[in-house]
Amino acid sequence: MTLALGADVATAQTADDVAKANNPLAPITAINFQNYAIPSIYGVDGGPANSLLLRPVIATDRFIFRGTLPVSTVPTDAPDPVSGLGDFNAFLAILLPSVHGWELGVGPLISMPTATDPALGTGKWQLGFSAVAVKNITPTFLGGALVTWQDAVGGDDSRPDAGLFTAQPLAVLQIGGGYYIRSTGVIQVNTKTGDYSVPFGLGVGKVFRSGRAVLNAFLEPQWTVLHDGIGQPAFQLFAGLNVQFPK
Repeated sequence: MTLALGADVATAQTADDVAKANNPLAPITAINFQNYAIPSIYGVDGGPANSLLLRPVIATDRFIFRGTLPVSTVPTDAPDPVSGLGDFNAFLAILLPSVHGWELGVGPLISMPTATDPALGTGKWQLGFSAVAVKNITPTFLGGALVTWQDAVGGDDSRPDAGLFTAQPLAVLQIGGGYYIRSTGVIQVNTKTGDYSVPFGLGVGKVFRSGRAVLNAFLEPQWTVLHDGIGQPAFQLFAGLNVQFPK
């Protein structure tokens, strides 16, 4: 009887860990290491591209701050690719009262021209907003979306104008034992040129504990199903390790 109760508690804890580990509005401080490996790019000759995203998350009961610093390698017209830092991006989600079970967060966004090479960034300061909605639709299925918009407000006048809209649908289905199936491709639209890409992803992840930390490791291949303009990835492999530090 005691063993059965212990198993039930462990299973419930695992399911709760998986849900929180994949919820962008979970009020838990974390550090995320995420990587996009891009073997081919529409309209661009040369070698593959890669972008490692360093993402700190600082959370309180009412606010969630997430920063993103890319460390990227991209092909150029030169014989060798360019590597270095990209533009630092950050948003603050202000948590709102839930509506019909949907957790909601909205807030400001800023993009800073921190790129170490013109090929790695826009050269522009940008401001905008973010909006997040997430719901545990069933005990094992988490759904939602993260939407952002940003537009240039200053920077290098010799660089093209910059603006970006993104929409990231989120679908996570638990399959037991801390494992889950995921789809999190990010739709991107350049609001100045009209170029866009629409990826579809389908991957798998595993949530587990190491001491007090909750670790979330995942691998998600993503195929671009619609696009316009050069520079869009034809295929990319999204992988990551997210480390949460519950209170």
